[in-house]
Amino acid sequence: MKRNLVVATLVVFAFSSIFLLSSCAKKQVITEEKEMEAPAPEVAKEEKAAVPAAKEEKMEEAKIERLKELEEAKKQEAAIDEEKAWMERRAAKFEAEAMYFDFDKSFIRLEYRPVLQEKAAFLKDYPDMRVRIEGNCDERGTNEYNLALGERRGSSAKNFLISLGIAADRIETISYGEERPRGLGRNEASWSQNRRDDFVLVR
Repeated sequence: MKRNLVVATLVVFAFSSIFLLSSCAKKQVITEEKEMEAPAPEVAKEEKAAVPAAKEEKMEEAKIERLKELEEAKKQEAAIDEEKAWMERRAAKFEAEAMYFDFDKSFIRLEYRPVLQEKAAFLKDYPDMRVRIEGNCDERGTNEYNLALGERRGSSAKNFLISLGIAADRIETISYGEERPRGLGRNEASWSQNRRDDFVLVR
């Protein structure tokens, strides 16, 4: 009887030990799995810090690119302004240089051919512009004669420009005869200023 009791006690003790060991093993496995799943604190901090840093870097790159675009736009604007100023200076010279004639003549004197060549170069550089040639005379002669003479003088300059490659439809002529004198005296010094072609740009 005592022997059976001892055997039963040993069996109960054995089962109890196996159950306890099994429970501890399960807890240890679960704890290890959780420890493996949890991210390292330092790595997580670095990843969080990297996100705003990358965003800030992109914003800085965009800012630099925008500044480059603004700088390029300023350069282009300055170039346009410089080109416009250069064109205005050339246009002022174009209109300021008149061509003068001998008394009662309409042929182009040799000294004015370079002047017309320069005017032709300007018109080629700015094909949207046209020119009006205004023929003038001194007061000697009748109004009708001077109007006709002024027209011949304007046509001489027009034909020369056409020979240099300027289209005829970009050139118009008008005669003012003796109506627009520059010199008001009744002497050769004044008359020589009135026998001329004026050149006016039509934009």
